Parts: sequence; C-alpha cells; structure tokens
Amino acid sequence: MNTAYIALGSNLDHPLRQLRQARSAISDLRLTELLRCSSVYQTDPLGYADQPDFYNAVCAVATDLSPQALLSALQGIEHAQGRERLHGKNEPRTLDLDILLYADQVVKQPDLVIPHAHMLERAFVIIPLLEIAPDLIVPGAGPLQGYLKSVKNQGIRKLQKSWRG
Repeated sequence: MNTAYIALGSNLDHPLRQLRQARSAISDLRLTELLRCSSVYQTDPLGYADQPDFYNAVCAVATDLSPQALLSALQGIEHAQGRERLHGKNEPRTLDLDILLYADQVVKQPDLVIPHAHMLERAFVIIPLLEIAPDLIVPGAGPLQGYLKSVKNQGIRKLQKSWRG
C-alpha cells in the first residue's frame, strides 16, 4: 500500500460537518485505510477574500488505489457533498479534497499534479501536514519543515473543537 496525504477544506454549508463527513467517506473508500488526521484549522481565505473563513485539515491514508483512481474517488465525495465548480480557484466551496502527496511519486497530468502545485505556499496545508508527518520530505522540494517560515503570516487558527461533534 502507498501512503497518500489528502487536504480537506470547506467554507460553506456547515464546514466542520462537511469535513467530518468527508473524513468518514475517505475511511470508507475501497482499498484504502485512513491512518491519521490532523487537527482542524480555521483559515483566512486566499485570493478572493470576500467569503467565509475556511476549515482545513490533512489526512494520511494507505491505499492501493492509483493516484488517478484516488482522485476520482475524492471527486466523487466532493460531488456527493454538493461541490460545484463555478468560478475557478479560491472560490467558496462545500468541500475541496486535494491529493498533496502520493508515496514518493511525481505526477504531472492535466487534471492531477503531485506533489500538489501550491502546497508549499499554503499554511493551511503545511501546518496540518507537519502535525501528522513532522519529518516529511516532499519529492523534488526537500523537508516540509523548511517551508514553514514562508507561510508564517497567513491567518490560521487551530480549533479547539475538532472532529468530534
């Protein structure tokens, strides 16, 4: 099985509930085992600022799904939870699931880039990912810890209430 890291984000329709449902759906994926999840973080929106704050987390899974099959399964979860792709990047959303890393693979396809193209620029990815994998090495980029300083001014707050209702 391969270890993959998945970013979860939501800022519409009860975001914390959206993340909880997504975590449950990920744990139910075939050929996939949920290993661990970070705390949930509330984050300022990037880009388009006139929208609610996001709730974000990162989960690690062990999977025998290919990267493309995992992407398809995650998009199915997004769709089931009401995700609509209207305006493009940084738009409000019920749920966003992104594959950050998949083993030590580098993938460059039109619909899938691994490591995720912008993961090293986002506190809402780096901080939760370091929480569950503090010694992580990003293929082609080096230790994840080295990127923490570059995102220190992005608004991110760890939630006290997290995965439990």
